[in-house]
Amino acid sequence: MTNLKKNKWPLIFTGANIILFITFFLIPAILGFYYSLTDYKGFATANFVGFDNYIELFKDASFYKALFRTFTYAICMVPLMYCVSLGIALLLNSKHSKGKLFGKIVFFLPWTISGIIAGVIWKWLFGENFGFINYIITQLGGQPVPWFSHANAAFAVILMAGIWGGTAFNMLQFLSALKNIPRSYYEAADIDGASAFQKFIHITLPSLKPTTFMVILLASIGAMKEFALVQSLTNGGPGTSNTFIVQYIYNTGFNKMKVGYASAASMVLFAILLILGLIQMRIGGRKND
Repeated sequence: MTNLKKNKWPLIFTGANIILFITFFLIPAILGFYYSLTDYKGFATANFVGFDNYIELFKDASFYKALFRTFTYAICMVPLMYCVSLGIALLLNSKHSKGKLFGKIVFFLPWTISGIIAGVIWKWLFGENFGFINYIITQLGGQPVPWFSHANAAFAVILMAGIWGGTAFNMLQFLSALKNIPRSYYEAADIDGASAFQKFIHITLPSLKPTTFMVILLASIGAMKEFALVQSLTNGGPGTSNTFIVQYIYNTGFNKMKVGYASAASMVLFAILLILGLIQMRIGGRKND
């Protein structure tokens, strides 16, 4: 009884997390897998069709196009976000920087804005007929750029908006890790005559390995699941050239009323994210040994 009283609060908090996990992850995952084996349309009866949805999915060129665009976004997004986040963190952590508090507030503000609002802001900035960026270009004597009429230009805007919105969280992770690096390492390097670049390569980067692994893992998963920003910014356009995988699932399930088919696509995405996470954990585990 004494042990139970001692461990009461840990058990309560653990139990709450388990309940939330079962309610919002496990049960929806089981239902999603079940629906992926049916022809469920969101109404009426769900008839069992086995793996027909998966077979049809792997023959669907639109699915591969959306998946390829999502992978392209993740491959571009993660390294750029890593570099920008680390660069800002180093700048704010430097003893020579002024106005650090103001800088932290400015760089953190995008994290407080939802993806939908961020998409609206960037759509206003890069609007072809009314956008602020094109206004500046025309004032400088240039021609307006058709940002959302060209697939790659629209993709570049999505990429910039994604980095702008996601940098803050990763910056805070790096800032916290930088403050935990013992100053004695840098003092010893100064005595040996090491340059700033040498200290960054041989002290800072190795000390940031655990944080680097976490940032890359979370950024990769976040990029693969990007939806709200793209939906509000380009709606997958022009045409379907910038339709990401979550948009493909959304459009298939809610617009075309093919819930079973969309569930199969979501199960494939779940498997991809699981494999991606396991690979990164394995690589990260080796690097941190």
